[in-house]
Amino acid sequence: MGTLGSMAAASSSPSRPDALTLEVVELIGSVVARYHEEYEEAAAGHALTGAQARLLSLLSLEPLPMRKLAHRLKCEPSNVTGIVDRLESRGLAERRPDPADRRVKLAAATAEGRRVARRMRESLRFAREPLAALTEQERLALRDTLRTMLDADRGTGAHQA
Repeated sequence: MGTLGSMAAASSSPSRPDALTLEVVELIGSVVARYHEEYEEAAAGHALTGAQARLLSLLSLEPLPMRKLAHRLKCEPSNVTGIVDRLESRGLAERRPDPADRRVKLAAATAEGRRVARRMRESLRFAREPLAALTEQERLALRDTLRTMLDADRGTGAHQA
């Protein structure tokens, strides 16, 4: 019995995930891949690259300094400058001084940029349709589980609403 107990403990150790954990990780990977696929299609439908669409989506929520955009997109600030240049040339974004520090330039979505970002979000059917099939309780449980996973990964216990 001792051997069986140690085998069970070994299979649940952090270094060797159990079959259920591996299946969940695989399913998360499939969901992420399908989301990115549809996101890229939605971006292309608006003649945007995926990077341009992600940046425009962030800017549609609030104006941000280039350095913060680079951090959120996990890329170099010089890349962000080029992406903002292209969005600006299409009238989807603009640069403006930061009211708190006029030495800092903020990138911001224009009214047209916010409209494009909203239409893109609305065209993403992948998650919306399957989620609509879940009960509110199931959606709440899924949301809470995803938040718990993200919080644990960040090393915090706080939920962000």
